[in-house]
Amino acid sequence: MPGKQILIVDDEMGIRELLSEILEDEGYDIKLAENADQARQLRNQFRPDLVLLDIWMPDCDGVSLLKEWANGGQLTMPVVMMSGHATIDTAVEATRIGAIDFLEKPIGLQKLLSTVSRAIKANVTQANSELSLSSLGRAQAVHELKRQLELVQQLKTPVLLLGEPGVGFDSCARFLHHANTPFVAPEQVERALDAPAELLQQAQNGLLFLREIGRLPSRAQHGLLQVLAKLEKFNIRLVCATTRSLAELMQDRGFDAGLFSTISVLQIPVPPLRTHREDVPDLANQIMDRLVEERKVPPRRFGVAALNALRNHDWPGNLEQLRNLVATVAVTAVGEEVALAEVNRLLAPYAMQQTLGCGEALDLPLREARDIFERQYFEHHIKLENGNMSRVAEKVGLERTHLYRKLKQLGIRFSKRTLEE
Repeated sequence: MPGKQILIVDDEMGIRELLSEILEDEGYDIKLAENADQARQLRNQFRPDLVLLDIWMPDCDGVSLLKEWANGGQLTMPVVMMSGHATIDTAVEATRIGAIDFLEKPIGLQKLLSTVSRAIKANVTQANSELSLSSLGRAQAVHELKRQLELVQQLKTPVLLLGEPGVGFDSCARFLHHANTPFVAPEQVERALDAPAELLQQAQNGLLFLREIGRLPSRAQHGLLQVLAKLEKFNIRLVCATTRSLAELMQDRGFDAGLFSTISVLQIPVPPLRTHREDVPDLANQIMDRLVEERKVPPRRFGVAALNALRNHDWPGNLEQLRNLVATVAVTAVGEEVALAEVNRLLAPYAMQQTLGCGEALDLPLREARDIFERQYFEHHIKLENGNMSRVAEKVGLERTHLYRKLKQLGIRFSKRTLEE
């Protein structure tokens, strides 16, 4: 895709110049870095559409730089690793951290061009706003989650993720996904399971992620059982998630006992945000930086007092609530620095809910108080219906076009794919 920016990081001048000449002839805009320090500086200045990163460099190896970007929330672009003598373990480690491919030196012309084209195309088409698992935090609760996922990463057994709404199931599923294989995550699980054969074809040799399986009707459960029966044949790793407790599922007579037994062999709980609230300031900054990088909002940063308020909040909606709040304040903030009052205004409805209507939210102008209630109301129903906008529209009594217009007005994000439902 001509015009796309590629950052080449390699300590060998001959390699840099050769790759640069080839890719510039293809119409790409090339930036060069001879070491990790220069790569950091360039990454801080702009978000490249692709990074070609050498593994072995004198000051800091490429895997360490990749891990640094991942932990700092800067791994928002595809990275292809390069090396002439890397071990399989090194390549696997880079993939686990977030690299999407690997080029072995000497690099063939066609291999280079096809890999670059595929990586950039994937970056353009991927509609994924999830934070990577590496950037979810440094607290003990997150470390334990990573440890458990690493233990099952190479297995083929289905995994069941358990947790509250908005905890980051997608990030966990993507962590278990192997690069350069299909990642299939249907927006409407119930509808997708009506055609299990089609779902199996789409996910063949890859990972199938079903976001909420705890409330499937009997027909969809039957479809899931058909998928489970053919996972091995199609070489698919299945990851399911539910916000219902195991006790609820076991006691639900409408939930097939055989299905429950099969999908719950490997259970991994995903911690709510309040159990690692010390990570909230970093997460908020990462989300804001990504919005600014993608030019969705003007330059914005949180003030210290605003970050403290975010840290002290309980986050009943977890990461999804944090993302929505940051996206809203990024659009509505008056200046470049987000002030405490602007954060408190958006946190007020949750505080009001917890204190039975007492507090500063009652002192807001009517229009602001109404917007706060409506935002909370619609977010509640979208979560309740697992993003099915047809059911949300029906439940709240609005025509769908009016609903979409209202959500956009309130700054509530929703998948564009739901427009086609």
